[in-house]
Amino acid sequence: MGSNTQLATIEELEQLWYLVQQEMTESGRIARFDTTVVSPDGSREQKEVVRVGAFNVVSDGDYLQYDSDTETLLVLPRQPSGRYTGSASSLQGANEGFTQFGIDPTGPTGGSYLAALIDSPTLMERVHQGREVGYIIIAVGIIALLISFWRLIALSAVASKVNAQLKNPGSPNPNNPLGRVLAVNQDKAGVDTETLELKLHEAVLKETPALEKWVGFIKITSMVAPLLGLLGTVTGMILTFQALTIFGTGDPKAMAGGISSALVTTVLGLCVAIPTVFLHALVSGRSKKVIHIMEEQTAGIIAEQSEQNG
Repeated sequence: MGSNTQLATIEELEQLWYLVQQEMTESGRIARFDTTVVSPDGSREQKEVVRVGAFNVVSDGDYLQYDSDTETLLVLPRQPSGRYTGSASSLQGANEGFTQFGIDPTGPTGGSYLAALIDSPTLMERVHQGREVGYIIIAVGIIALLISFWRLIALSAVASKVNAQLKNPGSPNPNNPLGRVLAVNQDKAGVDTETLELKLHEAVLKETPALEKWVGFIKITSMVAPLLGLLGTVTGMILTFQALTIFGTGDPKAMAGGISSALVTTVLGLCVAIPTVFLHALVSGRSKKVIHIMEEQTAGIIAEQSEQNG
C-alpha cells in the first residue's frame, strides 16, 4: 500500500453503506420527474423523463445519456431500432400495469449494450455499404423479378388458352399458339405426310421464341448476380487492406467493419440469385409445357395422316 493511504473513518464507512443501499433501492424503482434535456443540436428544453433503475432514462420515446461533466441529460444522437423507442414511449405513457421495455443491463459500465445496438447498421445502411456494385446488383435483381413475374402471368394466360383449345381441336383459334399450329394443318389439307410434317414443325418453331422470351435473361441473372457480389467483395477487401497499410492494425473494429462492408455485396448477390433460380425454373417449365403440347399435337396429326395414307 502507498504511504499516503489512510483508513476510512466510521462516518465515511456509514456514508458509503448508505449510498450503496440507496443505489440498490433506486435500481428497483421507476421514477418520473421533470428536468432539463439537451437535444443533439444543443438546445435545452424542460421535459418529463422516466428513469428505470439507476442507469436507464428515456423521454418522449428517446433514450437519454447522463453527462457527469455537465450534470445534464443528453438525447442520444442515434437511437436504437423502432421497437425499443416504441417501448420507451409506451412506458412513459403508462400509469399502471406491466409494460415491455428495453433495459440496458450494462449501465454501470457506460451502456455498452445500448451503444452496440445503436452502432449496428440498419438494413438500408447495409445496402448502402455495397456502394456502386451493390446498387447494380439490386437494379439487376429488380429487373429480373419484374420480368419473371410478367412472364409467369403471360405464360399462365397462354396455357389457359391452349388448354381450352385442346378441348376443341377441330376449331382452331388464332389467339393461342396451338390454335395457330392446328390452323396450318387445316390450310395444308391434302398434302403428303412429309410436307405436312415440315409445315407443322415450321409452325412450332415460329411459336417457340415468343414462349421462351426473356427466359435466357432470367437464367443469366441468376448466374451473374453471385459473380457481381464476389466482385464487390474483392474490391471492398482491396480497399480495406489498403487502409490497413496506411493506418495500421491498431483498431481491430475498423478492420472488422471494412470486411463486413465488403461481404455485403456477396449477400446481395445471393439474395438475387436464389429467387431468380426458382423463378427461372418456373418460367422455363411453363414455356416448355406449352411447347410440349404443341409438339405432341403435331406428332399426333402426322401419325394420323400416315395411317390414312397407308
